[in-house]
Amino acid sequence: MREDIIHMPVGLFTQEPETIAASLASKEVSPQGPATGMRLLMFYITRAGRRLSASRLKKLEKARKLLNVEVEKAIREEERRKIA
Repeated sequence: MREDIIHMPVGLFTQEPETIAASLASKEVSPQGPATGMRLLMFYITRAGRRLSASRLKKLEKARKLLNVEVEKAIREEERRKIA
């Protein structure tokens, strides 16, 4: 089995923002790192955006902000590894 395949739980985007962000940042869902999870989330928001309620969109935007923190951490770690 390939290691770069994404395994996203069914109904993930209906969960709470913290759950969405943590799941998309995990190696199980995004083996290539949290940036892959961010791309998945942004794809979902842009494709389903018009059909989402305002409250659902607000929760997804919160998940995006939380996930962005994880992406920035991963970038800093990668930069530290390159320097060392």
